[in-house]
Amino acid sequence: MTAPFRFPRFFVTSPAPCPYLPGRQERKVFTELAGGNAVDLNDALGRIGFRRSQNVAYRPSCQGCSACISVRVRTDDFAPTSSQKRSLKAHGDLVVEAREPWATQEQYDLLARYLAHRHPDGGMADMSEDDFAAMVEQSPVETCMVEYREPSVAGKPGRLVGVCLTDRQADGLSMVYSFFEPDCAERRGLGTYIILDHITRTARAGLPYVYLGYWIEGSPRMAYKTRFRPIERLGPNGWHEMDDSELANVGSPITA
Repeated sequence: MTAPFRFPRFFVTSPAPCPYLPGRQERKVFTELAGGNAVDLNDALGRIGFRRSQNVAYRPSCQGCSACISVRVRTDDFAPTSSQKRSLKAHGDLVVEAREPWATQEQYDLLARYLAHRHPDGGMADMSEDDFAAMVEQSPVETCMVEYREPSVAGKPGRLVGVCLTDRQADGLSMVYSFFEPDCAERRGLGTYIILDHITRTARAGLPYVYLGYWIEGSPRMAYKTRFRPIERLGPNGWHEMDDSELANVGSPITA
């Protein structure tokens, strides 16, 4: 029996300092993902720029600012650049496994190292083990933890060097959050490799898109997302491929 459709109720958060653009305030609109329609609702909201966090779907709704833009890679037409091909080759020995969304101590320890090195002042810097478990395990949709390990040694699992919390949507994979060994000379470019692996996985599954979350115009920290092309952005008239003029100023600070 089909569950009755439940119209979602949307809420708006109070303004808070923006973690990406200094001097700005962020505000989000969100709704709960619950009940028998949670999967369909998440798919529908994902196509209009929402992201999932545990059992909530949200998107920015900031007054006077629209710098956060949803982006997705079109897998059918994706062709890796020379540097991306080198990344695929350099990390081709990694053992990749999609596991059930169950948090482990090993994953949390890797996350803690990643945050301390890459985002020491970010909003997740003080994430506890319980917070991490909730992020991973509280999902009303099809979710997995994709692990990236070095080859096994003497029958023992190799070192865990990367993880991505990934949702499967009707039209692709959504990379909810990825993290990796942050200070490892022989494993440079792990973040790039994890995205490339998701593009490959999505294409093999016959799905058209990999959702990368928000590209933040004017934030150099987010410029890497536009290196995976063709990349589409969500605008007032729907999704469209970013052209050379839009990509020309990627990472350049914007003015108020």
